Amino acid sequence: MALPLTPAHRRSILIAFATLLIVCYFMTIGHEDSYTSFKTLSTQWSIPKDSAVVLDVKQTNETPSELNSSGSKPSPSLGNVIPHVSLSPRRANATLVMLARNNDLNGVISSVEQLEARFNRKFNYPWVFLNDEPFSTDFKRRVSVLTDADVSFGLIPREEWVQPDWIDEGRAQEGRNKLVRQGVIYGGKFIIDLIFFTILPSKPQAVFRTYVLATHPGTILSSVVSYRNMCRFNSGFFFRHELLTPYKWYWRVEPDVRYYCDLDYDPFLFMEDRDKVYGFTISMPEWEPTIPSLWSTVKNFIAEYPQYVSPDNSMDFLSDNAGDSYNMCHFWSNFEIADMDFWRSEAYTKFFEYLEKTGGFYYERWGDAPVHSIAAALFTRKDQIHFFKDIGYKHAEFAHCPQGKQWREGHCSCDPNDNFDFAQNSCLRHFMRLHD
Repeated sequence: MALPLTPAHRRSILIAFATLLIVCYFMTIGHEDSYTSFKTLSTQWSIPKDSAVVLDVKQTNETPSELNSSGSKPSPSLGNVIPHVSLSPRRANATLVMLARNNDLNGVISSVEQLEARFNRKFNYPWVFLNDEPFSTDFKRRVSVLTDADVSFGLIPREEWVQPDWIDEGRAQEGRNKLVRQGVIYGGKFIIDLIFFTILPSKPQAVFRTYVLATHPGTILSSVVSYRNMCRFNSGFFFRHELLTPYKWYWRVEPDVRYYCDLDYDPFLFMEDRDKVYGFTISMPEWEPTIPSLWSTVKNFIAEYPQYVSPDNSMDFLSDNAGDSYNMCHFWSNFEIADMDFWRSEAYTKFFEYLEKTGGFYYERWGDAPVHSIAAALFTRKDQIHFFKDIGYKHAEFAHCPQGKQWREGHCSCDPNDNFDFAQNSCLRHFMRLHD
């Protein structure tokens, strides 16, 4: 039988219930305050959006120097001001550069898409596109949308592109005719002469040349001067262009090339931190009829300016007899990751001016690949030239495909057997022996 509640009992129960309600109320308030305090601390230490690794900016047709002038905003804080420390990784003063024309658009899109996907989407380095004619609005619109990085489009000054007035056109024409008679072909794909020189035996080469010379003489003759202009520009002027002068490092990109592997590190910083100057992926011989007097000119330069030759140079890459003759080996310059300050140096400036005054870019057909390669091999230390064996790359019919662990870790799409490294006409073995 339940005992009846006295007034005192009922009063005690009400007091206990009220006390419980008050305690629960203050516990709830305390929990919310604690949560609010945690959120406040979290906000104070978070990284603001404008300091994120990938910059959400687009400056088409702007020079890249504007990017360097932007400052970072301080973190929001309460009470004492806490200095903002950027957690963005260190970046090199570098750019991706491509020489292209409006009719190269599809090839340009292909190359940019691949390099963005494999590398630059993670690092956001700016792009510079150069042309000897103004880029079309459609070209700029369709290229700019492919990247979140800065994109600049530049016009090459006429005096840096066209054949100089002091060149004897009669002599230059005779030089061009001589090479055409020898079958050195410069059609829409000027690399075709190198492909057939490297791959085909002599008889099929001759048959092919005879056919093309007979069926496309106008194409050959109309393209040879433009090709020489390009070689001369890449040899002595591209690094002086106003869109490139703010930068130290560049990665040369061509239309219609392939990039096969993911690159998860910064090759510019790799070069910078190890005191490198020039990087390549493919090396091969130049066609001797195009540069008959280049090596004698180089030897004359060395004799006059011995102070520019590095004591620890890479002459053994260029010559099999201590410099008496040139073995034609060069780094294929359609892929280059290099230091433009080297091309701007006194040694290279003197070297280019020495070559330029001979007229060899027009009287013969001196390419920027042997010119760059000879300079890098002679004026730098051998350890300053780097073979990027982990960057899968293909231009025309020539490919470098990483092997073994690097192929797997790079998620490379190339066939490891499709690799020019140690083909009969590859010059990589000449480079490797420098370090034996």
